[in-house]
This record gives sequence, structure tokens and C-alpha cells, in this order.
Amino acid sequence: MLLSSSAAAASNSPSNSNIFREYIGAEFKNVKFSDVPINPNVDFHFILSFAIDYDTSSSPSPTNGKFNVFWDTHNLSPSQVSSIKSQHSNVKVALSLAGDSVASGSAYFQPSSVASWLSNAVSSLTDIIQQYNLDGIDIDYEHFKADPDTFAECIGQLIKTLKSKGVIKFASIAPFAEDDVESHYVALWNKYGEYIDYVNFQFYAYDEGTSVDEFIEYFNTQSDKYSGGKVLVSFISDGSGGLSPSNGFFTACHRLKTQQKLHGIFVWSADDSKANGFRYEEQSQALLALH
Repeated sequence: MLLSSSAAAASNSPSNSNIFREYIGAEFKNVKFSDVPINPNVDFHFILSFAIDYDTSSSPSPTNGKFNVFWDTHNLSPSQVSSIKSQHSNVKVALSLAGDSVASGSAYFQPSSVASWLSNAVSSLTDIIQQYNLDGIDIDYEHFKADPDTFAECIGQLIKTLKSKGVIKFASIAPFAEDDVESHYVALWNKYGEYIDYVNFQFYAYDEGTSVDEFIEYFNTQSDKYSGGKVLVSFISDGSGGLSPSNGFFTACHRLKTQQKLHGIFVWSADDSKANGFRYEEQSQALLALH
């Protein structure tokens, strides 16, 4: 049971979108919101990376849903969030949960129980979201010490609760093609997909040198898996995986756009894009802004 038939029909109807999303702050490269070019004709989301339910000690350990901020707060502070949003009416700012690692180890999803994790997560994230005046959350857990059903309940109830309380306006998930990862996210999607607005699928986790045809095939496969969802296409700034902008990414985007399937583009990440002057961000937004 995913969506009501009317909602499913609406979300399954083919449509392009002008959503552009950019992860920022995980690598502490002094990148600021104001460094990134913002096209006024797109729906622009910055995604702060990351809030993690680990403590901030020198060897961090899990905190069962009590989230702390691990992004570059010097350059990406609450006042800087307010500033970029006031300067650009089309900008929203979200935070992403977990990511791949914390300190030198993997960041695990490791709840003590659904109820205790959920209570802690709702409380701690509400505090952070309100402090930073944020608009949404993104789910990027990549390592798990809990089964898919537990993940689905914790994350699904978290998103549902934050939305019902008016704390967030949108939510996304960030899966990639690895069996353990997909089993958790598909379980979440199948039970709580109606509360998830975007699927930030990490297409750059596929092999470097992916061709345009392979990319389109991967896109169609994942669109079937997250049926009815807005699966966004993506590239990684350093070109280390997937289909790169220099190798045909925009060709694939144009093809999807002609098929009414380009739901948006996201980039990992602004920290690395700074070195190349954000030229692919500009190109992505120009493409999305075309009617």
C-alpha cells in the first residue's frame, strides 16, 4: 500500500521538473552558500551534510537518534542560511542524515528501539531544523545495524511526524545500487513512500565510465523500484564514478527531458565543485530552467 489511486495516478504522470539540489559542507573546504551560482528559474535546494546521531567526541559513538551537527558550521551557520534564503526567494535549505562516515569510521543506523530512537530523533532534529531555519530533511544512511523493517519504521515515522508537526515541508532519500542499502530503502519506500518527495539516487555510485545508454537503463530500473517517486539524476563533482558531465551526463539529461522524465538534478558536492568554478552547476540549472 503506497499511495491512494488518485495520488499514484498524479505522481506517475510523466513530467519534467526544475528542481536542482546540491550537497554542501561535508568536506570543510570553506565553501559558502554564496559561492554557488543560483539560477532564479529553478527550485534550488542546498542540503547540509551531515547531521549524525553520534556524539562529537574524538572517537564518536552512536547516540540512538540524538543528532548532532557535523557540517562546516563556520561557513554554513544559521545566519548564513537566513541570508541566502532572503537573497534568493527560490532557495530552500535542508539537512541530510548520517552519510557514509563519522570521524574515521562508518556511520551506522543503530537504534536501541523504534520508540526510543524516534523520540530522540524528533526532538533533536526539531531543535536543529528550527535553529537553522531549515525546510526539509534528506536520508543518507549507508550502513546498517538494524533490519529493513526497523529502518522503515524509524525513518518513515520520523518523516511523517516532522511533516505533521509542520517542522519540515519536504523529505528525500538518497539510496544507491548496493543490496543491503536498497533492501532498507525499498522497505521504507514501500511502507512510507507517500511521505517522501524526492529520491536522490546516487547514480555516481555506479562504475566510472558509465555510458549514456547504461545511465538511462539504470534510471529506468530505479524509477520502477521507486514507482511513483521523483527519481532525480546526479553526478559527482570530482568525476570519480558514474556518468560524468564531461562524458555525456547532459546528453542523458536531454534525452530524459524529451521523454518527460527529468524530475531534477542533484550534485555531490559543492565542496568539490568549488575547484572547477561550479560550471556544471550552471549548466545543470540552465538545462532545468529551459521549458
